[in-house]
Amino acid sequence: MKTLYFVAHAAIFAALEACSLSVSAQAQVAIGSNATILVTPDQAAPIAEAARDLAADMLKVFGRRPRIVSQYKGIGYPNIVVGEQSTLPPQLRPTDLVGPESFSISVRWVANKKSRPAPVVVLAGTDVRGTIYAVYHFSEQFLGVDPMYYWTDREPTKTEKIVLESTLNLSFPSPIFRYRGLFINDEDLLTGWSPGAPHERTGIALATWNKVFETILRLKGNIVAPGTWIFPDEEQVRLAGRRGLVITQHHATPLGMNVARWPSNVPYSYVKNPEILRQAWRNAANSYAPGQEVLWTVGLRGLSDMSYADTDQSVGDDRALGSLVSRAMADQMAVVRSLRSNAEFITLFWDEGVHLAQNGFLSIPSGVTRVWGDDGYGNLPDSSQVRRGDGVYYHVAVESLFANQLTEMVPVERVEAQLGRYIDAGATMYLLLNTSDIRPVVMTTTAAMNVAWRGNDSSRLGFYDTWSSKQFGPRATHDVTAVYKEYFAALTPMPTEPSWHEYGDNYYHTVARALLLIYMDSAPIYALSGQGDWPPSAVLNEYYDIEDPDSAAEGLKTVIRRCEDELPRWDKLWKHAQEAQVAVLPERRPFYQAQVLTMIQINRESNRILYLVATAIEKAREGRTREARETAKQAFAAFDEISKAQRSAEYGKWKNWYRGDWLVGIERTRQLLQEFLRYLDDPFVQTSPPVIWSDREAYQHILKYQGSRRVDVR
Repeated sequence: MKTLYFVAHAAIFAALEACSLSVSAQAQVAIGSNATILVTPDQAAPIAEAARDLAADMLKVFGRRPRIVSQYKGIGYPNIVVGEQSTLPPQLRPTDLVGPESFSISVRWVANKKSRPAPVVVLAGTDVRGTIYAVYHFSEQFLGVDPMYYWTDREPTKTEKIVLESTLNLSFPSPIFRYRGLFINDEDLLTGWSPGAPHERTGIALATWNKVFETILRLKGNIVAPGTWIFPDEEQVRLAGRRGLVITQHHATPLGMNVARWPSNVPYSYVKNPEILRQAWRNAANSYAPGQEVLWTVGLRGLSDMSYADTDQSVGDDRALGSLVSRAMADQMAVVRSLRSNAEFITLFWDEGVHLAQNGFLSIPSGVTRVWGDDGYGNLPDSSQVRRGDGVYYHVAVESLFANQLTEMVPVERVEAQLGRYIDAGATMYLLLNTSDIRPVVMTTTAAMNVAWRGNDSSRLGFYDTWSSKQFGPRATHDVTAVYKEYFAALTPMPTEPSWHEYGDNYYHTVARALLLIYMDSAPIYALSGQGDWPPSAVLNEYYDIEDPDSAAEGLKTVIRRCEDELPRWDKLWKHAQEAQVAVLPERRPFYQAQVLTMIQINRESNRILYLVATAIEKAREGRTREARETAKQAFAAFDEISKAQRSAEYGKWKNWYRGDWLVGIERTRQLLQEFLRYLDDPFVQTSPPVIWSDREAYQHILKYQGSRRVDVR
């Protein structure tokens, strides 16, 4: 089909003489509401999808959706032609594109014997994704469409026309990182806000997934891990393929095998029953649609996101574990190559994987790219062992006991410095960016994906300035940039960790609940909740030595002192953020509320909650029950402030955005504090069923759509 259409195009343009036009350098080309977009039927379906997005962008700008046509003949000269370089007629084909995913935006002039020269805007790439990037970059640079518009709600300026130079000829080389994209991980907010319909067979609505994939492509990404514990044949996986994205898997799901749904009556042991795992890997690999591009992850971890050694007690020391993981990688490669001979592979070092790699306990098979995971705080602990051809797994959000799920936590300077170090080392094969639910971390997501595409550009304005100007208006640039910098400086460093491990929004609620549970002696209830790996005493003993009764008083004082020290800092930042809002464009104030004010309030008031909870417990331990009760009650005002800020961020389409907060669990902290007040009144009261943090609860909601489905091991 592609050959037939190319021949037809060549015949049509053979009838047109490529005139030796004397086009004035001052001549300009106007594109407006009467524009036409040409996408011939020989173009790949993802290109046609991007062209439809371009038409929607032009509707926003010009107030009228342009026609999308499929043939040159009979329409005169189309205003915009979209196509792969190799499929375009010679008169329109760019000649200076080299390298995968490179693209160009140019104006060409074509005429025949009976007509005046007419301009054609050509959006072309060396391949399918390069062509897609040409479309979206044209929208961004010339129509003013924010690549993150879906999450930032920033609309382009309406106008009757845009004007291009007649000699426009922009070329863009291949991206810095070969593979780059997003991991939608621990997707509690997205699931609670936009749940999939039963017939869609996905936890998040397909329309929302489509916007996620569009966002990745607008950011010039090409890979996606579309969910945490998913099966390879789920509908969002197929949709990602139709949008032109490569599917990748994360460290806990090699070959796409959903270990979180391992059947309970089947042993999971690569030591005793390797044939069972090999068959499960084969079934998972074979579940991807035949035409789906996949970048395969190999490795071996346990059930859920843990070391394999935690699942199989027969494993000996780290050297034995490394040998076992290495053997599994080789087996997995053989499985995939029996199905797809040209497969590409990565192995992702996360948690214990970093340790195994650093100490030389892994034997990486030839043809596998090493990918170094960060520490969840945006720091890459490779001990300078990174080398050319490696890749990176990077977090700007992470579900954990202490880091961030609802707000920004990783400074842009750290993002640029750490990824820049990998660029300098030539470790640019792969970048998977963990964004959790995207919306809370749109700024750092944009910063990281910019680096993935073009690297660090020292000649440009600082990122905070650029971001603040675009999102909130030029008048707000200075003030909002200052607020962002003050915000990241306000994040408190962990007490016993390096200074770049800060308190995230999760920290305040994890520690507050742990303190309350320990005081009410409810650790057994906590274990029953399914979070047995992290009982309250272990959480606090790691930092404050509160497990030991003899040092509990001192540990409490440490918590109180650190939170109390932060109160004026957060209050000062809050005041500055409110003052900065005056300079924000009126139409951008809702986003300023969601991106800046709500972010600050969640951390500011959560710090206050932890301070009041710890103070109340200290008073209760000293027998000052009445004072403890009054102090604890003050915390409810802080909860109310968080709720108020979140409701303000739930404007328009974002209604119920925070309904799915099952991981940080702010409402769970409030409920447990209410139980604490009852306990103060009567220590023998029967408390309610567990009102505590547990990711099991979150995943009961996130994975509900999977029903009773389990990994196929037959």
